[in-house]
Amino acid sequence: MPDPSAVKAALATQRIETPSWAYGNSGTRFKVFAQAGVPRDPWEKLADAAKVHEFTGVAPTVALHIPWDRVEDYGKLAEFARELGVALGAINSNTFQDDDYKLGSICHPDAAVRRKAVDHLLECVDIMDATGSTDLKLWFADGTNYPGQDDIRERQDRLAEGLAEVYERLGDGQRMLLEYKFFEPAFYSTDVPDWGTAYAHCLKLGDKAQVVVDTGHHAPGTNIEFIVATLLREQKLGGFDFNSRFYADDDLMVGAADPFQLFRIMYEVVRGGGFGPDVAFMLDQCHNIEAKIPAIIRSVMNVQEATAKALLVDREALVAAQRSGDVLDANAVVMDAYNTDVRPLLASLREEQGLDPDPMDAYRRSGWAQKIVEERVGGQQAGWGA
Repeated sequence: MPDPSAVKAALATQRIETPSWAYGNSGTRFKVFAQAGVPRDPWEKLADAAKVHEFTGVAPTVALHIPWDRVEDYGKLAEFARELGVALGAINSNTFQDDDYKLGSICHPDAAVRRKAVDHLLECVDIMDATGSTDLKLWFADGTNYPGQDDIRERQDRLAEGLAEVYERLGDGQRMLLEYKFFEPAFYSTDVPDWGTAYAHCLKLGDKAQVVVDTGHHAPGTNIEFIVATLLREQKLGGFDFNSRFYADDDLMVGAADPFQLFRIMYEVVRGGGFGPDVAFMLDQCHNIEAKIPAIIRSVMNVQEATAKALLVDREALVAAQRSGDVLDANAVVMDAYNTDVRPLLASLREEQGLDPDPMDAYRRSGWAQKIVEERVGGQQAGWGA
């Protein structure tokens, strides 16, 4: 079994990015559920995110979503984040909420709509320049609902053309992270439906383009850890959007539906050399019925626990069993690590870092939940509407 001190040392380097939109109101297709104390603007979202980092110690960056987080001065927003002890992370584009995008955005049959979409993506790169962000994260709702609605191949050509223009705009140290989703809101054909399509476009674009794996964006039964292992092998895994799913893109708390799957994914990350700054660990979740900040803290802890278990896999014993063809022993090595209670190890690590060993309890005792309910009265709460 690996040395616990070495496991702690590795865990101390882990960084998990939280999404600004997870602090706002969200819900289902039918209803968005408002909560008292929810942020009203990007500044208040950052204040909440800073609390998550304060109690976990591993969430120092916050992803922005444009236009949901649009402000007049992004330099000031970045400085405000630094004053809170956090930084601005990935810039997420939005080409799915305007009426013009009903038939697609970057893949739309109308060149004027495609121009509008690409211009928005270029604006996001400008925001990266202003905030110091290194990652542009792209997800497209583009696709068709009916056979014959549009030319599938031509849509791929339009996609490639638009991505190439944005790719050329990237500066030094910046990269494009392309996300995929196998269906929804397009139901017949989706323009970036799987990791292979995303990989093909990124491969053609160049080294600054990599694939994002959203753990909720797969058909039932998909072996996500195989995808992770393959992308790492090809040096094309740029990051994760962590969440959980039972049926489709449910955006539930990571580790809630299948914690064993999260462990298996993290093992492949550790095994494949992805445990470092080149692979971004990001949350992408909507907290509809649970309190926002505690849910995000719990999610961060779930990723930490899965990572700790992955780091505890006895690689020497596993390789020996694999090479001897001992199926049961090989599986037992993996299961021994997964069944280890790593909570005491993580509590000890937090104490060594000057943190409370129980982030959830520390947040409850902080009084922040009561403070924001009392102070954030009036105005328009942040959320994606419905």
